[in-house]
Amino acid sequence: MTPNGLFQILFFFLIIAAVTKPLGSFMATLFEGKRTFLHPLLRPLETLTYRLVGINEEREQRWTQYAGSLIAFSTFSFVFAYLIQRFQGILPLNPQRLSSNNLSPDLAFNTAVSFVTNTNWQAYSGESTLSYLVQMAALTAQNFASPAAGIAAAIAVVRGFSRQRVNSVGNFWVDLTRATLYILLPLAIISALFFCSQGVIQNLGPYTLAHTVEGGEQMIAQGPVASQEAIKMLGTNGGGFFNANSAHPFENPTPLTNLVQMILIFCIPAGLIYTFGVMVGDRRQGWTIFGACAVMFFAGAMICYWAEQHGNPMLAELGLQTHATSGQAGGNMEGKETRFGIAASALFAAVTTDASCGAVNGMHDSFTPLGGLVPLFNIETGEVIFGGAGAGLYGILLYAILAVFIAGLMVGRTPEYVGKKIEQKEVKMAMLALICAALSILFFSAISSIVRFPSPGHNANGQTVPHSYWNPPGPATANFNNSGAHGFSEDLYAYSSGTANNGSAFAGLNANTPWYNLTIGLAMLIGRFFFLIPLLAAAGSLATKRKIPSTSGTLPTHGLLFIGLLVGTVILVGALTFFPALALGPIVEHYLMQSGKLLSVLLLPLWS
Repeated sequence: MTPNGLFQILFFFLIIAAVTKPLGSFMATLFEGKRTFLHPLLRPLETLTYRLVGINEEREQRWTQYAGSLIAFSTFSFVFAYLIQRFQGILPLNPQRLSSNNLSPDLAFNTAVSFVTNTNWQAYSGESTLSYLVQMAALTAQNFASPAAGIAAAIAVVRGFSRQRVNSVGNFWVDLTRATLYILLPLAIISALFFCSQGVIQNLGPYTLAHTVEGGEQMIAQGPVASQEAIKMLGTNGGGFFNANSAHPFENPTPLTNLVQMILIFCIPAGLIYTFGVMVGDRRQGWTIFGACAVMFFAGAMICYWAEQHGNPMLAELGLQTHATSGQAGGNMEGKETRFGIAASALFAAVTTDASCGAVNGMHDSFTPLGGLVPLFNIETGEVIFGGAGAGLYGILLYAILAVFIAGLMVGRTPEYVGKKIEQKEVKMAMLALICAALSILFFSAISSIVRFPSPGHNANGQTVPHSYWNPPGPATANFNNSGAHGFSEDLYAYSSGTANNGSAFAGLNANTPWYNLTIGLAMLIGRFFFLIPLLAAAGSLATKRKIPSTSGTLPTHGLLFIGLLVGTVILVGALTFFPALALGPIVEHYLMQSGKLLSVLLLPLWS
């Protein structure tokens, strides 16, 4: 690792620490129903929205009504996103005349679910598949709606801890409106204008046919990129306009835009952690969770950076230059952009998988085994290392519930957190959320790695049957570009990313098949709603309880002790759940690479 690379990681985190308090304070003021500095400008638009859609902002909802509203909103969003994709061929803003046939029913289903659940998994190439209207009205619009819904849900969970002896957790429609109007829209507009100033494109013109110096022709794709780029980062969505995502120079042209994109990914999740501290009346609680996330962030970023900068030891043993010098980056530069280098690429990979973003500026499939293990394990923690917009906060609060429960078992006391007793219902709901997510990842990964489809023209009994779209040839694993441990890692990463609503991928997997489109789509739904709804139930239960004063026997939930307990809970739960699967993928691949290093040493004299 180089001093410059370490400085980049530290400098990025210092910026995040600096923006956490002001943004978190603003969001706390907003969701407590108080006046902010944006109210003179946006309050008329907010009240107009309520009048148009018939919302009574004074009426609050029980957790069941809140969850029902969230599900109803998500269902409508899914239907709209699905239909607009299926009819893109006859809709306007389609200068390339892309056909509706570009989107099969299963691909449209997968894409609609992906953007509604804030996953943004993309089993297609955006520039050759989707019209401008679909990119804007279906995808960019959901890039606002889905994180706003996640922020609203997180605030409802926080109210469960902050309120007492009430049976309501807020109004979903009011929280959704405020998150969109006061947080996402202003920041997205400013960010989009900044990106345009740096060279990110924004237009509605047809693609440009360019003539190369060799005399050939090249079609240069373009479109409304900056507007989508801003909200895809800010809302921790991650779905790119182009297939190459933030590795594409039209999406991420300079090191400065790369830095700003990472800041946008982390700013709302970090701010919401401080919001939690403000709303529960003890800012130390927010900073404690922030500290736990910081510890896990630095651990992952440093391991990933070390592994990528260290590179493949087999190349070093063969006498190739792998150390960083003034003239070359060294390490593992495969799949990375030279304008970013190893440090910024490793940092981006850690940030985008700590949060549920999924945007990439390099190909995770080309990382070293340990370098690829970091983003994979980040995802499998449940995206709680700062996490997504809203999703990170309610995810880490789930682990806080488990942490105080475990501590209570050790000392023989009823666990308490921020003045609320953590009892049977809250622990059951937390465990239900974790089990559903783990089951989705492991079950679908296991089935996908062994399932075989009938050969073309024959069924499982060898009888001749007509070939069909739903009867593809060969095993599901035939979609891997790699076999063995790395092929399994691709499969495991796909379902981990889908279930955790991340959206990034080990890109060696051809996921645009009915099997993957449908099963990953189901994994995304499980990861979003089977994780969120139990936490809303726990919030509803907590809101009805009274706060109890701290005593000498109360476990302090602020300070270094609880940071260690919370980090240990996250790491141990993730390791115990997923270590056997990881051992079959990146871990064994790492040892295979090390054995290859030994083999290269033995064969080097013969090679010479």
